[in-house]
Amino acid sequence: MRTKIEGVTVECMAAAVSGKWDSIMEISDEDEKVVEQFIRKTGVEGRYSASQRQTASDFCFAAAQKIIDSCKLDKNKIGILVFVSQTSDYRIPATACVLQHRLGLSENMIAFDVNLGCSGFVYGLDIVASIMQNSEAEYGLLLTGDTSAREYSAYSKNKTGHTAAYLFGDAGTATLLKKDVAGSIEVELNTNGNGYQAIFAPYCGWRNPDCPIGKGNTSMMDDIEVFNFATNQVPVQIGKYMSDTGTTPDSYDCLVLHQANIMIMKRIAKKTGFAPEKLLISLNKFANTSSSSIPLTLVNEYGESKEDETVTALCCGFGVGLSWGTVGVRINKKNILPLVHTDEYYKDGYNIKDLKENNEND
Repeated sequence: MRTKIEGVTVECMAAAVSGKWDSIMEISDEDEKVVEQFIRKTGVEGRYSASQRQTASDFCFAAAQKIIDSCKLDKNKIGILVFVSQTSDYRIPATACVLQHRLGLSENMIAFDVNLGCSGFVYGLDIVASIMQNSEAEYGLLLTGDTSAREYSAYSKNKTGHTAAYLFGDAGTATLLKKDVAGSIEVELNTNGNGYQAIFAPYCGWRNPDCPIGKGNTSMMDDIEVFNFATNQVPVQIGKYMSDTGTTPDSYDCLVLHQANIMIMKRIAKKTGFAPEKLLISLNKFANTSSSSIPLTLVNEYGESKEDETVTALCCGFGVGLSWGTVGVRINKKNILPLVHTDEYYKDGYNIKDLKENNEND
């Protein structure tokens, strides 16, 4: 499905990670040759990991606060906040509501969560822009984040071995959208629920509440099905997007794909006619950060730039669902802010250790 939202543009972008970076070679307990093969096949050399109490919303909060401070925004003009994540803070309420409070935003706004992974940035842009087009909101915030490394930390063994635990990193991003009569956002979206088990966390939910020993709510992935989906369906969508928008690879300064793994990304770039040098890569440093990977890659590439120059990026996210989406983003390099490092977390008054001790005493 193709949508075109008139009068809205991407204004600013920021990303946040922890202060803790780990080399895969140093933290893995696998044989050195196995780790070398993992790095060669995936492109992941290291990743940032959240602390025990940090969540995706903590990173998103830091990124959003960076935008608000840098742009000197009137918070009352932010009318929409959408939080896209598969690792939200609570079962209820929506983490977006907590972020509205933490950021000190107006009550006269819409705030809700979206449960999506690797396609979440593109889907989220479409959602926020569409609501803005039909509301009085002058600005909207899209927050994307996941702490997948934390998810795997307690369950490092699965069918693909220890190294699967090191494919993922933790991060959060914030993207500010603004009403602009000269702006527009065009998006191409697809969904194929028949492949929902390709990337799947079947336990600890309402369907299957009981968790087998050693499994927890850790995701499982069919590597072959995901590879075939990404390298076959994604290039078709990107080609259709360029055809529908009258663009070619020459129309874009860069190709920003979800940082799934290096083999998939290079295959997609080749199939869609993009020169290798136009493919932006950040997973060597951050690993696979799910819904954050596209904006995080842009921040990694341009965040330190002071140039007053617009960059045109073709962005495509693909994965869980199965779902995939493509969008062209135009943004001034000076509005892509430097990467934020934070080890802070939100203290909501609930201490897990105290709760455990109270339960034991009862």
